[in-house]
Amino acid sequence: MSADGAEGLGYTMSDARKLLEGSRRAHNDNAYDEAFSAFYGRIVAVLVRLLDNRARAEEVASEVFWKAYRDSMDCTDRRFGGWLYRTATNLGIQDLRAKVRREFYELAAGEHAHRTALSGTPLDDVLRAEKRARVRAVLASLRRWQAQILILRSSGLSYAELAQALEIKASSVGTMLIRAEAEFQKQYVRLYGREE
Repeated sequence: MSADGAEGLGYTMSDARKLLEGSRRAHNDNAYDEAFSAFYGRIVAVLVRLLDNRARAEEVASEVFWKAYRDSMDCTDRRFGGWLYRTATNLGIQDLRAKVRREFYELAAGEHAHRTALSGTPLDDVLRAEKRARVRAVLASLRRWQAQILILRSSGLSYAELAQALEIKASSVGTMLIRAEAEFQKQYVRLYGREE
């Protein structure tokens, strides 16, 4: 790649060299393919529960696997699955927080009221959507570990899988889960009051 070609793309020659060197790094593509096949569906399932948008969940899952590949993660390491879940929930929570902030500003601008007025959905669908939005808002307000443990547990991960994903002792999972649930309840009641 010539200097002009690299700069024409917005890269310096140094950046272009780094990209070329990075692309030459040896990866065990078969191992990555196997890891992708083994974990992709479960990672997407966790993210769908968190984001309530399959297309966005697949995009975030792709980011997770690209990050593992780009950073030359050892996909044969027994901790690789835990790293994937942890990274997926971190990116999902970031995405959720960005969405919550964006919706806040949209609401302030009156766009949310306009969409609601035009909505012709049945009452039950509206109530369910409102409750999901409330849960996501509360999750976004929790500490990262609290949101992660609640999301992963509600996605069906066992205590052992939670311990691996969050890099904590298995004996601590129950206590941390109880604390996270209590904090969730406290924040929900603080924001929305008790439901009858």
